[in-house]
Amino acid sequence: MFDFTLLKRYTTTLFEKMGCPPADAEVVADVLIAAELRGIPSHGLMRVKDYFQMVMAGRINTNPKVRIAYETPSTATVDGDNALGPIAAKFAMQVAIEKAKVAGTGWVATKNSNHYGIAGYYSLMAVEHNMAGIAMTNANPLVAPTYSTSKMLGTNPIAVAIPTGNQPTFIADFATTPIARGKLAIMGKKGEKAPLGLVQDAQGNPTDDPDTLLRGGAILPLGGDPVHASHKGYCMTSLVDIFSAVFGGANFGPFVPPQVAYLPLLEKSVGEGLGHFFGAMRVDAFRPIDEFKASMDQWIETFRSAQSAEGQPKVIIPGDPERQKEEMHRREGIAVIPQVLTELNEVAEKLGEKTLEEFDR
Repeated sequence: MFDFTLLKRYTTTLFEKMGCPPADAEVVADVLIAAELRGIPSHGLMRVKDYFQMVMAGRINTNPKVRIAYETPSTATVDGDNALGPIAAKFAMQVAIEKAKVAGTGWVATKNSNHYGIAGYYSLMAVEHNMAGIAMTNANPLVAPTYSTSKMLGTNPIAVAIPTGNQPTFIADFATTPIARGKLAIMGKKGEKAPLGLVQDAQGNPTDDPDTLLRGGAILPLGGDPVHASHKGYCMTSLVDIFSAVFGGANFGPFVPPQVAYLPLLEKSVGEGLGHFFGAMRVDAFRPIDEFKASMDQWIETFRSAQSAEGQPKVIIPGDPERQKEEMHRREGIAVIPQVLTELNEVAEKLGEKTLEEFDR
């Protein structure tokens, strides 16, 4: 088990060694460790190797000039200058928040960026200002539309965070597919099988192989198959892709650039880099803050009191599992998956840094 503050300092050091300014390195580390704290290792330390390889391949700019490329009083398009995703994303969400302070709402599309970690990190930024926050992003084309074997869309997550009064913050943070690529990778590293209904092989047949993506397979839309409404999952994934890419001018669908260095860059581009979309809404633009928060508390309390089916646990409010994991990890430390620890130490060696085990000695 490792203390999360140690992991954050270590990760910050690694990104500084990659060439990031200290402030940028700290932002990237903060986002990755936030994922570990919230029990989402698929978007945490596992990504250090991916980011490192992208930097070494010259596919990521470690000294970007992130800027507003276009704006109105309540909207903007941010150019990430091919930055590490968390750098461009945090800047863009801050722009959305500042616009919402003036206009009531702020909406920001982002182009020319890269993988940004967990969407919830950015939506939660708005809650600190008594705003509801929305964050979404497109991603590597690994998802086959309903009836297809072609990988056309990403897992395209969306996160919505809403402020509350006495109850914990409401946050729904989820991929618009039944599983994310990172979680499949974790299964593969652990030697586990994927439950049927999550992925298909290269011929479009159901499979339990978590590494099927490496063999031409694809992730299924949410729902898995038409009988279970995969067409609705396809719609959700498509909407995130359009908001994240078409609005700001990033690459959409199958043209999203690979976020791993071992895949070649695509020959065709229809935009700039990978795209995100952010929203911030002042709750006092709709009703007084105290009234709104009291109603949110009432909503949460109402749903917590829902009757559970026999043998089933209590009804979960979105954000509960991640909050509970974070409380535990802050108290007890974080267990790093052995293979991820090995990869971290391999990256450190290439950067001339100590291993994680040696770092604080």
